[in-house]
Amino acid sequence: MIQNKEIRIERLAFTRDMFIFSCYTGLAYSDIARLTPSHILKGIDGSNWIYTQRKKTETQVRILLFAIAERLIEKYKNTPKAIHQGRLFPIPSNQKLNSYLKEMADLCNIDKNLTFHMARHTFATTVTLSNGVPIETVSKVLGHNRIGTTQIYAKVLEHKVSEDMNVLRQKLENDKNENQLNKSV
Repeated sequence: MIQNKEIRIERLAFTRDMFIFSCYTGLAYSDIARLTPSHILKGIDGSNWIYTQRKKTETQVRILLFAIAERLIEKYKNTPKAIHQGRLFPIPSNQKLNSYLKEMADLCNIDKNLTFHMARHTFATTVTLSNGVPIETVSKVLGHNRIGTTQIYAKVLEHKVSEDMNVLRQKLENDKNENQLNKSV
């Protein structure tokens, strides 16, 4: 709902865009606030990646830039404030963004206390784990030092466990059917 909401108030539109950027990169507020153009590099696959270090853990992270994240970088990188700060985004304080997110929640009829950190949680659960990205990869992208930290996000995904086990059941049943066919031939 947030991603598709048309917003005419500039500060709220920017807040939405930063929240969405975090949803598709998994970066925390402090890491987004420190991004500079030098953090965007071509990866071994020829795509643009963010190469940075998490402020909290000092862990190196590499994050593929999905098209939506690239569009948001392009949208804001040449704003006077971003250029003056030498950053990709002219980002206000985390306190202000969280205050603006409360307004966003009202505009979008979201009945939750929306915080910027929820975007990182969304990346971990909805964007990656729910789409079959292995927890080890998610842990690395999030810059966690221990996989146990990432497993906190995975616990939310009981339906993911069900999906994975059903895929395994289908595979085993298909393998069993193939073996029976091979025996009869």
